[in-house]
Amino acid sequence: MRRPLIAGNWKMYKTTTEAVVTVQQLLPLIKNAAHCDIAVIPPFTALSVVAPLLRDSNCGLGAQNCHYEKEGAFTGEISPAMLADLGCRYVTIGHSERRQYFKESDEWLNKKLKAAIHYGISPIFCIGELLEQREAGQFQTVVGSQVRAGLAGLTGEEFSHIILAYEPVWAIGTGRTATPEMAQQAHQFVRNLISQLYSWDQANRAIILYGGSVKPENITGLMAQPDIDGALVGGASLDAQSFSRIVKY
Repeated sequence: MRRPLIAGNWKMYKTTTEAVVTVQQLLPLIKNAAHCDIAVIPPFTALSVVAPLLRDSNCGLGAQNCHYEKEGAFTGEISPAMLADLGCRYVTIGHSERRQYFKESDEWLNKKLKAAIHYGISPIFCIGELLEQREAGQFQTVVGSQVRAGLAGLTGEEFSHIILAYEPVWAIGTGRTATPEMAQQAHQFVRNLISQLYSWDQANRAIILYGGSVKPENITGLMAQPDIDGALVGGASLDAQSFSRIVKY
């Protein structure tokens, strides 16, 4: 049985003070939520102040990115070893904003996945197509390529630590959301692809999240789909009340 995960990606929002306040507001609202795993993913600057607040809670800590090296002359970067030291359980890798704005290549993302796993952090590996690619009927080609390149060389055991997140780029922060049926079709495609790359057993155990304008109003329909195992929530996770309602889907 796959255990759902609801993760809130705060992106480049919240000062350290704002992050602390949000977590303090959130934890009492979700303390009785035992039906799923929960995570918040603050900006790097807030990780160290949020970590102790989450330590004895039912909410895990995630980071938004990492380098693939343990240490070195990489000014401005954060290593997976540093994230592990802070107590991070998750790290998002390959988010569309990283691919689009920072030109992160499939090769880099592959190295990051391997590095995160090495340091005991579960990567949330993001995949998804642009609007023009969807409209051109290229969804399977684009997403299939992202999955194959990202997972290249990873063993089945390594893959078991990865969480996939399907995020159609055209639905991120736009207010447009793939219908539950559209999202299900995409998730089913990804699960079938995993079965080809590894096995049906691993495919059936793989956690695949949906991301893209997830809100309290649409989470129930999304979670009713057989291949959707949770959500990577953006803007709606910035407010404790809103995020808690999503958690309680």
